[in-house]
Parts: sequence; structure tokens; C-alpha cells
Amino acid sequence: MAQPQTAPYGNWRSTITARLITAQTVGFLDIAPAPDAVYWIETRPAEAGRYVLVRHDDEGARDCTPSDYNARTLVHEYGGAPVCVHDGVAYFSNFTDQRIYRQTLAEDSAPVAITPERPLRFADAAFDATRDRLIAVCEDHSDPDAEAVNSLVSIGAAIGDASVEPQTLAEGRDFYAAPQLSPDGSQLAWLEWDHPNMPWDGTELKLARVNDDGSLGPPRLVAGANDESIFQPAWSPDGRLYFVSDRSGWWNLYRADTEHDTRSERIVEIDAELGQPHWGFGTRTYAFVSPTQAVAAVGRQGSWSLAAIDLESGEVQDLGTPYTEIHAVNAAAGGVVFIGGAPDRSPAVVLYDPASGQCRELRRASSVEIDPGDLSLPEAIEFPTEDGLTAHAFFYPARNADFQAPDGDRPPLLVMSHGGPTGATSDTLNLRRQFWTSRGIAVLDVNYGGSTGYGRDYRRRLNGKWGIVDVDDCVNGARFLVERGDVDPNRLAITGGSAGGWTTLCALTFRDVFAAGASHFGVSDAEGLATETHKFESRYMDSMIGPFPERRDLYDARSPIHHTDQLNCPVAFFQGLEDKIVLPDQSERMADALRAKGLPVAYLAFEGEQHGFRRAENIEAALEGELYFYGRIFGFDPAGDIAPIPIDNLPH
Repeated sequence: MAQPQTAPYGNWRSTITARLITAQTVGFLDIAPAPDAVYWIETRPAEAGRYVLVRHDDEGARDCTPSDYNARTLVHEYGGAPVCVHDGVAYFSNFTDQRIYRQTLAEDSAPVAITPERPLRFADAAFDATRDRLIAVCEDHSDPDAEAVNSLVSIGAAIGDASVEPQTLAEGRDFYAAPQLSPDGSQLAWLEWDHPNMPWDGTELKLARVNDDGSLGPPRLVAGANDESIFQPAWSPDGRLYFVSDRSGWWNLYRADTEHDTRSERIVEIDAELGQPHWGFGTRTYAFVSPTQAVAAVGRQGSWSLAAIDLESGEVQDLGTPYTEIHAVNAAAGGVVFIGGAPDRSPAVVLYDPASGQCRELRRASSVEIDPGDLSLPEAIEFPTEDGLTAHAFFYPARNADFQAPDGDRPPLLVMSHGGPTGATSDTLNLRRQFWTSRGIAVLDVNYGGSTGYGRDYRRRLNGKWGIVDVDDCVNGARFLVERGDVDPNRLAITGGSAGGWTTLCALTFRDVFAAGASHFGVSDAEGLATETHKFESRYMDSMIGPFPERRDLYDARSPIHHTDQLNCPVAFFQGLEDKIVLPDQSERMADALRAKGLPVAYLAFEGEQHGFRRAENIEAALEGELYFYGRIFGFDPAGDIAPIPIDNLPH
């Protein structure tokens, strides 16, 4: 075995290049349940970020949607659940016009629009076989001067006159999600909620009888309230309604008594999560394998496992799969399908056979094979933070089998702050993290207070304290590693996208710990986010900061854009110019302020990109650009063909 070369941290040559990541990696968005095959949505950076419906059966996997279609919905801007498959026919939202198209899959027929050509968006459709129609969430943007209107609608599934308007089934609430028909088609369950709640704050589960003419009878409340989050209503094969609630402090499984209002039975009683934040439609954590058994993803301390649930006894039995991140759990093709990953394997579409207990990977997100000597495996750490509490993170040490650092040298640290902020990072293999660690840069991926996967109390730590608790936890995580001697205290950087960009900019502005940072489409002005963003998140800050405009003082006090006099270190900004969630001026104004101060600053804007980069060339440019930026700031020369980016005010 060859002796490792000695080179400074940051200078290590890596085989994990940005081009390799985008050329050989896809993403998985949703599983579309169907009895005859497995369907999923695949996101492809190499195809300009196109969303593709893929079918897998005994003959293997093949694309369903033609190359000039993009199966992506923009309801809530984040989308999700753009496809419904029934009896060999796919119904999908097309990105360019947001109309629903019908496509007969076996015939490879051309998609045909079945909704009107006007500003309507659709998601999360359920097929009503009794009435040959779809029941879907609709978001109406007809009035550009007013807030979008959300409702539940029915859409005729047959090819006919696409100008026919969808028929409204339920309206009057700010948001709707998860319409679920009972197996006999006689009842419809769904979720609804109002501003200022987000779905993880409080939602209501409603149930209504479906009349002979397809309309709904009077809806009644089954479960939920302003302070109780209901997640994933689902009907078992024998027609019993289940749902997940956080009323106990954990998202656990319940069974509704559909004959009596608001009565339900708790099926699972564990200090663990069976729910996830409803950022995108179609989020599912459990599926039925029989009337008496379900298979579910169970989250404990930021890590997930697959378990069998006895629906009569409530017993939860771990199934011993190798996956530590599990989502999009659905019944399909006679088994249970989910998207799963682990520290040593990238995400995959996985088929679990309940009869044999075996898992089979139908497709991996990445075909890249990493030398085990180059693979940085995470250490789950808990560290002390403010108010005598602890916070959580995954630490990835710098690692490359071909290199070692000079004696006594310690690596730079890149602290990652996930988006949301109500979300979580996981320990599954992510080549973008390995991009850093294989070059000699350690990574700390923080699940700050406010993250999911640790119970409701942990998730609510951020309420009223966004820009404080998240920043404290990122700062204290970095200090924890410095005190352990793992990293160089003089080369600490922080990075994040969206809400993670807010945490990044707050940490750089209001704390004196990090020497540099990078904001990817990050928030710098909380008031701007409250007044300019899309409907779904327009009242998010009511709980995270305070009601607006009544507490404008807090918005101003927390927003980095108003305190650039306190920011004294270099920052790089990466921004999509078509972002409707965090508008480009949030990055542009910060970059201008740093230029005016004479601080080193980089600003890269990407045409055609929205919230999060989907095109291969832009993903590559952002990764390499951030690496180049840190190299110039921290004094190392990244190995390989790394394209330079313009940095203003950089000393010669």
C-alpha cells in the first residue's frame, strides 16, 4: 500500500469532483403508489433539473414522461406529489404550464392536458375510480394582486374538453393537503389549516361523506387543533382511518373512530417520531401490508429505521434494515417501497418484501463508488448549548486515503446549517459533504434546536428565537470541536441555503466565531421575507420571530441586512434569479453592503434557477466556487481544475 502524501488540509486532490457528482447522481422526490409496479419521481441535474416519472417492473426501469415534459408542481412553491398513477395511466402536473396531463403508459402515448390553460396549480391527487376523476389540491393564482386561493377540487380523468373547470369540493381554509378516499369511495379525509400555522404547528383532519353526485357532505373534525400537528391520514385495506399526531410530544400513530367526532385510539406509544415536516406534498412515513400490520419509518435522535407495527397490539418491531434515513414509504408491487440511505450508501429506491424480510434496491441515486479509505463516516455528537441544553450534529472528519496533513496541523471546519428551518439533516451518504472532507476540510452538519426527529419540544425550541437558538447551536458545535482539538480554531466557516443561509448570515453578523461563510439563496431581511415571499411561508415568522408588523422591532433586530456594521469577515453569495421564496435582492443587498465596507465578497447569480439549484452546471459552479472562495480566504490552494470566481476587495 502506497504511503500517503503529505499536504496541507484543503490542498488534497480528490476524485470526488463537482462534475462527477452531477453527471452520475440523480435525486428521488416521491414514490407514486400502484399495485402493479413501482413508480417514482427522479430529479436529474444533467437534464437541466428535469423531474421524470420512472416505472420499475419485472423488465427493469424505464422513463415514462417524454423528454419535453417535466413532472413538477409548484403548489406551495416546494411542490411534491406531482403524479397520480391508476390502472396504467399517469396523471401529472407539467412544470411549464402547471396543467395536469393524462398519459396511457403501456401505449407510450403522448400526454394530453385535462385541465384548463389558466393559472391553476395542482398537487397530491387521489384517484376516485367510482367516479373516474381526480381529487386534488388546487392553488389558484388568477388574481396577481391577491393571495393565492387553495381548495380541494375534482377533475375529470377522461380525455375530453380540457377547458372544463375543476369542481370545488372544499374551500375557505388557507391550506389543504392529503386528500384520501376510503377503499369503497364513500368517504374523503383530508388535512386543512390556516395562517399563521405551518403544518407542523397545527392542522385539522376532516372527514366527509361523498354524495352520489360527487359533492361532499358536511365535513366533520376527526382530530387536530391549532396546537396539534396531524400528519398523513391513510385508510387501511379494511377501511379504517389512521393518522399521525404529535399530541403526546412525539409524532405517533393513531386510529380514528369515524363514527364519533374527535375520538381516536393511540396505536403506537413510543418516544420516537413517525412523522416528518410537511414541506412537500406526498410526505409519507408508513404503509399498510395488511389490515393488521403496517411498516413505518421510525425516527430516534436524528436517525431512522424501518419497523413493523402490529395495528392491534401496537407492538413496534425493528426490521433490521441497513438504512438510517427513510422517507416516502408507500405500498406498491406487493411490498413496501421507500427512499432509503445510510452513511455508507447513497439514497436509493428500495423495495421491502414483508414475506421474506429482504430489501432490494431498484435504483441508487449515485453510481459513484467511493474508495472506503476516502469515505468520511459521521459521528453523531451531542454538545452543550445555551440554557443548559444540548444540541445535535453529525461530525465528518477530513479523510483521504492518499493524503495526510503535516504533523500538528488541524483542518478547517465547515459548519453546515440545514434549511427549513423546520427540517433536519441526516447521516446518509451525501457526495457534496464528501466533496469537502476528501479535500481535507472537516464538516459539522448541525441539527440545531428547531430541527425535527427529536420530538416536539426540540422542534419548538426555535419558536420566537429564530436567528438566536439556531445560531447558538452552530457556534457551540464549532466550539465543541475546537475544544476537542479536532479542528483549526482560526479557520472556521459556516454555510447554508435558504433558512440555513439566514443562520449563516446571522452567525457571521452577530457572533465573532467564524472567519468566513457562504449563503446559498439565504434570508438576510426577515421583514422582506414576511412581506414578499409566497403564501405558504408568508406567516411562518409569526411563530419563529413574532407577529408582523406588530413586532417589526424584532425583525429589524434579527436581520443581518440592518447590521452590516457588525459583519467583519468575507462572505460568498449564490443566488437563483427566479427564486420566488427568497427573492434575489436578499443576497444582492448584502453583497453590496460588504463591497461598500471593503470586505472580500463574491456574488454568483444563476439565470433560470429558482429556490435551490437543479441544473448540473450551476450545482458545479456553486460547489467549486465556494471551495475556491475558502481557499483564497484561508490560504490554501485547492487541487484539481477548480474554476476561479470573482472576489471583490480581495487583498493581493
